[in-house]
Amino acid sequence: MSVLEQDMMIPSYLRAPNLNERRYGTVRYDEQNATWIVEAEPVVIELAKRLFPSSNVRIPGQVRFRANRRNTGELNWLMLRFPLNVAEVSQWEQARQETIDHVVYRAELNRQPRPAEPLGMKAELTPFQKEGLAYLLHNRRCLLADDMGLGKTVQGLAMLSTAQLFPALIVVQPHMITNWVRETLRFVSVPSPPDEVVLFEDETTIRNRIHVLRGKKPYELPPASLFVIHYGLIASWKDRLIEAGFQGVIFDEIQELRHTGTQKYSAASLLSESCSNVIGLSGTPIYNFGGEMWSIMNIIDYHCLGDWESFTREWCFGYGNQQIEKPALLGDYLRAEGLMMRRRKDEVLTQLPDKRRVVQSIDSDHKVFDGLIEQAVQQALELDGIQDHLERGRMTRQIINDTRQATGISKAPFVADFVRLLLEADEKVLLFAYHHAVFDLYMEKLRDFHPGKVTGLENQKEKDAAIDAFMNGETDLLLISLRASSGLNLQRANVVVFGELDWSPAIHSQAEDRAHRMGQTDSVLAYYLVSDAGTDEDMQEALGLKVSQFVGLMGDKAETDDERLLGQAAANQHMQRVIEHLKMRGKKGKHGVARNA
Repeated sequence: MSVLEQDMMIPSYLRAPNLNERRYGTVRYDEQNATWIVEAEPVVIELAKRLFPSSNVRIPGQVRFRANRRNTGELNWLMLRFPLNVAEVSQWEQARQETIDHVVYRAELNRQPRPAEPLGMKAELTPFQKEGLAYLLHNRRCLLADDMGLGKTVQGLAMLSTAQLFPALIVVQPHMITNWVRETLRFVSVPSPPDEVVLFEDETTIRNRIHVLRGKKPYELPPASLFVIHYGLIASWKDRLIEAGFQGVIFDEIQELRHTGTQKYSAASLLSESCSNVIGLSGTPIYNFGGEMWSIMNIIDYHCLGDWESFTREWCFGYGNQQIEKPALLGDYLRAEGLMMRRRKDEVLTQLPDKRRVVQSIDSDHKVFDGLIEQAVQQALELDGIQDHLERGRMTRQIINDTRQATGISKAPFVADFVRLLLEADEKVLLFAYHHAVFDLYMEKLRDFHPGKVTGLENQKEKDAAIDAFMNGETDLLLISLRASSGLNLQRANVVVFGELDWSPAIHSQAEDRAHRMGQTDSVLAYYLVSDAGTDEDMQEALGLKVSQFVGLMGDKAETDDERLLGQAAANQHMQRVIEHLKMRGKKGKHGVARNA
């Protein structure tokens, strides 16, 4: 490539400032804090603090930019308008050239993804996973938001292994600790820590290179290459983690950090700031409104979307509002800036069978519902008379929860009958619900199918046993809590049934993709069982709005009317197949063959 061609590829905001013009101040490099310090006239400082909130320091006449490629680009753009004397010219030019190279290559990756060959891995990555690895290696602070089931875990591990970012830290949900340890041992040739004397490697030696942090009382970290901690502990461990000098940090299911103002969020923010390589993983980063993306991206790359006030004012429907006005536009921006990569199954796995969703109306016991809802009705009548704001909010939540539970209980026998029909036709079913009282009814009604259960009340050993029993074919029914499904690989299932609904579409998507993932060889049909009693109708209306936020921002395709009709047709065909199967079993019974054989 000629110098002219290379120069034409340089974005305009990264071209060299004209230093022959008037100078408005000075920029110098603070090596100790890895920061560019600008000391300039008030007009420059005021503009910089207004445009770049992360540069704002409470020192008159001064702003500071953390020395990274994004901030180098912003600072160069500012210098095009207000030229500054550069104290360390060679260092500045090197930083600017690195930023140019980064931006140009990022644009090439966005136009035409290219693969990277992983190093230190025991497993072969698929072509699209190699493209994901190339993206992570180039964009060291970003969100990998691939659809569930496309291997975000192995791509994250491949990035750590290929770039040798050890020691590294993985932050996970509590129930995913065992899975991450298992997947690391399966996929990665875990390197020895610097202080380890290697005489010979065996399974125990390699396993000891992965340390799971336990308890809220910090202790001296042992020599290890990979550390795993769950979100509930990072606030207690934050000082020790910041001092550990991690080369890479992965926040798995980073939607756990969608709420600011918590000790967990503050600890995660400090941890991210202490490391240069920070990756977030989540197929469903948005649980409710698109504004949650600000919280998540702020952990990955501080103020990459500005401060909260500016973000809501410009991206949302007004100051402090969490609903994004143009979700698709924000998604496009994040992808263009190398802050988010997302691939859908239909883009990269053409061999994966389609997933269909069907809303199925079922009966409910109105007498049971009316009896259960009596107290909630009385509380609703009393609600307007409550003056205390906190008490009013508490009672509102209680009413909603009681009504949801009454809805689930009153339709539970009919849900069980529906699932029984599927199981008797040899289908492999995941049944999702929310309330423990509802699960108890399912277990009672379907006990002759020996269902497994993962609901939050079981310990890890019991959960693993239930999952193994389902995957090994010892049972064809697994009951799972809507809020405990992330990270589970249950591709043996071909039918997903929602006995209760959640307010968030992302929860349903997570649940569906426990079955609809790599390794699935059958079509997956998701049934949403709804009744005319209780909260189902209101929750469906709420989900309509929230689905539009999720679909637009993540770049997913909204379901068309034709697709809904196709989904219903698929359901009719599926049910007809079930009926025919049952007819055949019934005929066999008439000829002396046991009906349950």
